[in-house]
Amino acid sequence: MPKTSAGLLMYRLRDHQLELFLVHPGGPLWAKKDLGSWSIPKGEYTSGEDAFEVARREFQEETGFQAEGEFRELNLVKQPGGKQVRAWAVEGDCDAGAITSNLFTMEWPPKSGRQAEFPEVDRAGWFGVEQAKEKILQGQLPFIGELCRLLGFED
Repeated sequence: MPKTSAGLLMYRLRDHQLELFLVHPGGPLWAKKDLGSWSIPKGEYTSGEDAFEVARREFQEETGFQAEGEFRELNLVKQPGGKQVRAWAVEGDCDAGAITSNLFTMEWPPKSGRQAEFPEVDRAGWFGVEQAKEKILQGQLPFIGELCRLLGFED
């Protein structure tokens, strides 16, 4: 069975322009990557878990903010690695510079036997549609197109 994740795509309107909230994965493996490496805040879930509740929980764990509002379910996407991602769009606002993320532990440096902690998300940002398309993981790109169509913005 493929791995499954659930997340939230927060958006806002600024000067009649659509902006999308994306996060950058933390840790040394992502430190020097930018274009094509950002994501919606999301996390894995298992069968029996409510995907929407996981999406809301993961948003809060990865950003420190609680998303509120009217949630619109987006179509399931399958990322190139096979992971399936469910997402909900929600209009909202938060200070991207003030995020606080949970931590994960991994062996670092590799084969050193030492464990190090890193934030799951090391930064966040608000991006216009075109910039968000460049920043987001290619497997999540369909979420942007669908949201643009739902809101009546050109994709």
